[in-house]
Parts: sequence; C-alpha cells; structure tokens
Amino acid sequence: MNPELNYKIYGQGQPVIILHGLFGTLDNWHNFGKKLEEAGYMAILVDQRDHGRSAHTDTFNYAALATDLHHFLEENWIYGGTIIGHSMGGKTCLEYLSDYLPTDFNFIIIDIGIKRYVEGHRDIFDALMSVPVHEIATRSEAELILIEKIRDRGVVQFLMKNLTKTKEGPYEWKVNLPLLYKNYHHILDEIVFREPSMAETLFIRGERSDYIQDEDWSKIQEALPNSQLITIAGAGHWVHADKPDELFSAIIDFIR
Repeated sequence: MNPELNYKIYGQGQPVIILHGLFGTLDNWHNFGKKLEEAGYMAILVDQRDHGRSAHTDTFNYAALATDLHHFLEENWIYGGTIIGHSMGGKTCLEYLSDYLPTDFNFIIIDIGIKRYVEGHRDIFDALMSVPVHEIATRSEAELILIEKIRDRGVVQFLMKNLTKTKEGPYEWKVNLPLLYKNYHHILDEIVFREPSMAETLFIRGERSDYIQDEDWSKIQEALPNSQLITIAGAGHWVHADKPDELFSAIIDFIR
C-alpha cells in the first residue's frame, strides 16, 4: 500500500515535478514553483513519505521512495515532463531511473551522486531529538535549543519548518524522526544501476559542495550516458537557497 503524498500544483503546461531533500518539505521549493508557473510550466511540488504533510510509514529506503514516485505519476496521469530532485530527492530520482528505466521524462539531479555517502547528519538528528516537542510552549524555545546544538542559523531556520502544532495543542515534528534515524544508513546508500539509463539527465552541483566530486563523474556517466554536469559558482549544497537565480536559469535552459 503506497502512502498518500501531499503535493501542491502551480500553473499549467508541461509538468515539472520537484522532490525535496532530507528534512525538507515542498515549501522549500515554493519560490521555484511560482517562477516555473510564470515561465509557463506546471510545477508539482511533492512531500516525500515521512516528510512534510505526507503520510508517516514504517519503511524508508530508495526503493520505496521510487515506488512512491512511480505511483504518484501514474495516479496523476503524468506521462512525461521533467523531474527534479535535490539531495535525497535526487537519489529518489536516480533509484526511479534504475528501477523503471523511464523514457518519457528528463531529469535534473541537484548536488547528489550515485555513490554511497559517509554520515553527516548525526548532529542534526541529535539536535532535533533533544527538543522536548510535547513540553515546549513556544516555537522560540525549540529554536533556542537547536541553535545551541547546531550553531548555524540558516540550518536551524530550515529545520524549524518541520515544527508544527497538533490539533490537541502541543508541538510535534512533521518529519518522521524515529523512522529516519533508524533508516539513516539507507539514506546514505549507493544507487545501483543494473543497466544504463538513457534518459537525458542534468547534474547540477554547488561549487562549494563536495557531494559530486570530479572523480565521481565517470561512474555517473557509465550509469547515465546521456548526462551532463554543470557547477553553480558560489553555491553550497543547498543550491536553491544559495544561488536561486542561477539555478533557475540552468533548469529553464535544460527544460527548453
């Protein structure tokens, strides 16, 4: 049984589906949805399972996320267009490419490769789990705890988008924190291609990010021969936050 995915549509025209990264929500891509609408496209922003307002589940790995994407496209009669994924969302796209070998979509993978990654989010998990969400009275209490642990206001503001009030009154995290923590090793997994995918694919990396290194590129091209790589100057891993105009230009150039 596939979980119900929350999504939001902007505009009409050729579909452009956007998948967020770990701890993200579709709201992170609101500005891109509006800009794609203005450019004459139909932007479809999706909360992946166990994130945002999508259903919480008991399984979290890329095979499940790719199956969610497949069912979402089928259920919404989307049979062509562009699919964009950032970080974990990019790996969802790559798993979908590997499992389903789609031919009617092209893909934009933002700042993630196909390799297995080393751990880098334990401090964020620890910080989020240290907030007594059922006991705090205000959002600022949670923010103070997070800033004490993480000491990066930009990251804290990004994570705070996950804090919401329940109908009963106390706060809770939108993200399914226990499940993601338990399955963190799956989030780091390599995407294995049993055969190459011929889909047109654009990889975009941030100049200040080390997620896609030069030595990764030959293996990516073996799996995806019709792929190209561009680098956004001055951007880190959150390319859409660091250099939104440059990223949007690259997306539009590729789609057109």
